[in-house]
Amino acid sequence: MTDESVQPAFHGPPGSARADGPDAGAWTASAGTSVAPAVPVVAALREIAFWRERARTDPHRVMAYRNAADLVAGLSGDEIAALGTVQAAWKRLPGIGASTAAAICSALAGTVPGALVEARAEARELLPDDDAASRALAARLRGDLHAHSHASDGSASIAEMAAVARALGREYQAITDHSPRLRVANGLSADRLRAQLDEVTALNAAFAAEGADFRVLTGIEVDILPDGTLDQDEALLLRVDVVVASVHSELRMEREAMTVRMVAAAANPRVDVLGHCTGRLVEGERGVRPPSEFDAEVVFEACAQFGTAVEISSRPERRDPPLDLLRLAVEADCLFSIDSDAHAPGQLAWLPWGAQRAVAGGVDPDRIVTTWSRDRLLAWSRGE
Repeated sequence: MTDESVQPAFHGPPGSARADGPDAGAWTASAGTSVAPAVPVVAALREIAFWRERARTDPHRVMAYRNAADLVAGLSGDEIAALGTVQAAWKRLPGIGASTAAAICSALAGTVPGALVEARAEARELLPDDDAASRALAARLRGDLHAHSHASDGSASIAEMAAVARALGREYQAITDHSPRLRVANGLSADRLRAQLDEVTALNAAFAAEGADFRVLTGIEVDILPDGTLDQDEALLLRVDVVVASVHSELRMEREAMTVRMVAAAANPRVDVLGHCTGRLVEGERGVRPPSEFDAEVVFEACAQFGTAVEISSRPERRDPPLDLLRLAVEADCLFSIDSDAHAPGQLAWLPWGAQRAVAGGVDPDRIVTTWSRDRLLAWSRGE
């Protein structure tokens, strides 16, 4: 099996494509009363967004469907009935364009929107068959330690990311927005990160109040600076649940210097996961980028010694680490974390891709921290 042959497998849509508003999807224009429609409006809009995000459509373009879903969810039944199935009427509402209006009107009329039919078809064509071992490993994954919200360079709120992660059956989802110096990704200042911690606390309190066995984990994807230090206040790194440390700058640094840089991060007691270690890109809109050069044996030995997990990135354009390095990390007896690095809700469904790579690299499932329970994972991340 070649490195590039490890492709993601198709898995069905999450149960999250449900109407979350007050009967928002249950109104038809003709009746003007609450009924059980064949095509719930909010569900249809969110499922379109889910499949488009999963297929790597620009998340900011896809957000039109999520924003439309939120708008419909906030309307009363009478308001929806008054708008009916007249696209021109819907297009007068803020943020509703031709495509979203067409989808809304189709759903209200009891017809599956053409955009949803197309998105489902594209999803079926996108991914080849997988194998039993990969499916079994994907089913064991309980959470994801690397994802972004619109606070940095993601496209959705933490609440929206959490809703999809929960619907996908996860027990926990870390939000790891970027650190301050990555300005191109709107990295979070210390004050913005503190505010985000409060936001997550409130969200988790709501989950606890409803008896949900799901939590958002606080986190950060912190830049590993050229000298090996981390781009955030240490006091804040102590407060978050998960620290993913990644190189985003000076990727072509000389091999010896890059090795020292990465070992410093792996040895840092604040770091839990070494993110997308080579920084390579193998396809996609950003083009192809070669891997950074470093002594992988030394870096993985440090990861193993200090208990830092090596990330297996599920992003299709990364496939990081390459399989030869992944096997080196297995030989070094490293821990691993299969993560999505999602920048949109639909991308949270990419974990099966990482599972396939883990199987191809011979990773023991028990060495994958994202197969662990939330309590065990947090005990590990706290060094207990």
